[in-house]
Amino acid sequence: MNLKILITGGAGYIGSVLVNDLLNKNYSVTVYDNFIYNQSALNHFCLNKNFAVIKGDVRDQKKILSLLPYFDVVIPLAALVGAPICKFDSVGARTINHDAIDIILKNISKNQIILMPTTNSAYGTGDKNNFCDENTVLNPISQYAIDKVEVEKKLMEHENSISFRLATVFGMSPRMRIDLLVNDFVYRAAKDGFIVLFESYFKRNFIHIKDVSSVFIFALDNFKKMKNQIYNVGLSNANLSKKDLCLIIQKKIKNFIFFEEDLQKDPDQRNYIVSNKKIEALGFLPKISLEQGIDELVKGYEMLKIKRYSNI
Repeated sequence: MNLKILITGGAGYIGSVLVNDLLNKNYSVTVYDNFIYNQSALNHFCLNKNFAVIKGDVRDQKKILSLLPYFDVVIPLAALVGAPICKFDSVGARTINHDAIDIILKNISKNQIILMPTTNSAYGTGDKNNFCDENTVLNPISQYAIDKVEVEKKLMEHENSISFRLATVFGMSPRMRIDLLVNDFVYRAAKDGFIVLFESYFKRNFIHIKDVSSVFIFALDNFKKMKNQIYNVGLSNANLSKKDLCLIIQKKIKNFIFFEEDLQKDPDQRNYIVSNKKIEALGFLPKISLEQGIDELVKGYEMLKIKRYSNI
C-alpha cells in the first residue's frame, strides 16, 4: 500500500535522512518545513513523483489543519531540539515543541497513524543504578524534555500512535548538526585536538541517525503489533559516560587528548543507563555501531567548513 506520509520538519537533521529512506520504499512523502536554515538537503528529490514539499511554519494552525486530512501517516519532526536552544528561545520552543504538536493531536482522525520521536532525556536520572526502561518514572530536567513528556502523554491518548524515546543521535546527515554530543566531541577532537570534560562520569545512550530512520520504517512495517506503545531506541552496547566516549574517540584520533575538570557542572544534568530490550524483542536491532559512526564523522568533517567568521 502506498501510504501518504506527512513529515513536518522533514528538511532537518533526521528528516533529510528519513525522507530518502521512505522514498526508497516507494512511500508518498510530503515535507512541510519553514527552511529556516536555508537547507538544500532535499533538492535531489524534486524529480521524484512521490515527493512533495510545502513551505510553512508548523505553528500556522490554518495551514496545518488544511493539510492533515490528506495523509495516512503523520511524523512530526519539526522542533527546536535540545536543552541549549530551548533555553535560548523558550517561547519558540514551547510553541513549536508543544503547542504545534497539540494542534495536530487534537485534529488528527482516529484512523490516521502518528509516529513521533520523543526523547530518553525525559528520564533525567534513573534509579540508584541510573537504570531506565519504559516503565521508569520520568524526571525531565530541561524545558525540551518537559515539553516532550507532556506531548507524549497526549500522544498516547491517540489510538494509532507510537512514541520513540530516542537516545542521543549521532552521524552524518545532509542537514548536519555538530552540537549533538558524539558529533560535537568528534568535531572537537578532529579540529581542536582536545576537550575539557565536566562531570565526565555522566552516562547516556546513543543511536546512529540511519537507525533512527530505520525504526520509523520498522514501525510502518509492524504497526499493528507496535501501536499505542512507547519504545526506547538506542544502542544497548552504548550506554557510555562522556569519558568512555572520549576513550573510544582517542582510539580513532591518535593526537586527541581530554581533560577532566571538577570546578564546573555540566549544564545538562542527564545521567542514565537505558534499556532498549522492549523494541529489540520485536526484532529491531540497530545496525551501525558507535565506532562506525565515529569513523563516518571523521571522514565527513574533512568536507565541512564551520568557521563562518574566520579568515583562516
